Amino acid sequence: MGLRDSAIVAYAETKVMDKSDRDVWVLSGEILEELLDKTGIDKNEIDGLVMAGLTGTGAGNPFWAQTTADVLGLEVGFCEQVHTGGCSAAGCVARAAAAIDYGMCEVAFLLFADTHVLEDHTDHSHSYRREWTDPYGLMGPPGAFGLLSRRYEAQYGLDYGMLGKLAVTQRNHALLNENACEKLRVPITIDDYMNSRMIADPIRLLDCVMRADGAAGLMMMSRKRAKQKGLTKTIIPIGYAERTNFKGGENLVDVTKSGHEICGKKALDAAGLAIKDVASFHPYDDFIIAIMLQFEAFGFCKAGEGVQFIRDHDFSYNGDLPLNTGGGQISAGQAACSSHNLVEAVRQLQGEAGKRQVKDTRNALVTGIGWINYGRNWGSSAALVLVPE
Repeated sequence: MGLRDSAIVAYAETKVMDKSDRDVWVLSGEILEELLDKTGIDKNEIDGLVMAGLTGTGAGNPFWAQTTADVLGLEVGFCEQVHTGGCSAAGCVARAAAAIDYGMCEVAFLLFADTHVLEDHTDHSHSYRREWTDPYGLMGPPGAFGLLSRRYEAQYGLDYGMLGKLAVTQRNHALLNENACEKLRVPITIDDYMNSRMIADPIRLLDCVMRADGAAGLMMMSRKRAKQKGLTKTIIPIGYAERTNFKGGENLVDVTKSGHEICGKKALDAAGLAIKDVASFHPYDDFIIAIMLQFEAFGFCKAGEGVQFIRDHDFSYNGDLPLNTGGGQISAGQAACSSHNLVEAVRQLQGEAGKRQVKDTRNALVTGIGWINYGRNWGSSAALVLVPE
């Protein structure tokens, strides 16, 4: 399979900031410099630039990737910006691997840089939200996930204390992550979760992701070239799949279902793994309930059994299914184009997670969630399986 011929050879990440003290170009330069230092690669060897399109900073610029290449002084043969929302980071890995396989580039720089708190240029003027949902008071993702939560509760029942368990687990991981946003590195309890301010009933404050600023990046090349360069701590993508507009052609759908049911199976099949073989799980987490829904969609448990699955398992970094060991977006901050779970998975597989290092580094499952579409679950789903060389 083509993906297996490519390797992630290094990662870099800035600290997450509730508001950046540096321009996005400065952050991007810092990421590039760190990756060059780690790998010993000369900047002129980079001939591929792949960027996540999930950025408020550059959203108003249709030439964002080209502009970035210009500012960083990169001359590339492959330039790509991936626009699948919160699936974009994982999607960048697949697209970079495809470009390397096809010979369009040899060394790819994957960049996830955003200062959307410092400067937000996002334009939603042509979004359905302004015309169809905002007038009714839904007002963005918290309202949509509030409706989704109520539907799940009516269909299966929902113990919010178990969602609180996930919130506490991720916060405990953020406490061990020096790159997590300092504003969020405060211990919480399940009672704190249950008593946190209601945002869009039943979505509480501690259910929600907090937008933040920061940058991250990866360097990719063929496995053959990595060996020639003497780069040994390489991470191999062995399975990837995505799905956009799941059930989009149907008028009435079960909103508790998502495209992860399809892309999860496809990615795991490509990797030759069963769900029971997953050593650590790094799901995209814009809201806590999204994690539980992914447990069900990927087959960790059956539909409606997410609460019991949470009750029965230990998701701490040294538990039986380590979960978002860097704190997830919810407790580290939604920054760097929502690449946090991807970079954390690479860090864990390279054995560089320090106090929160998992014991089992055979593989990691990373997921993405992209955009909220109208009257359905999230619109894009992605799944990426990584293994160490």
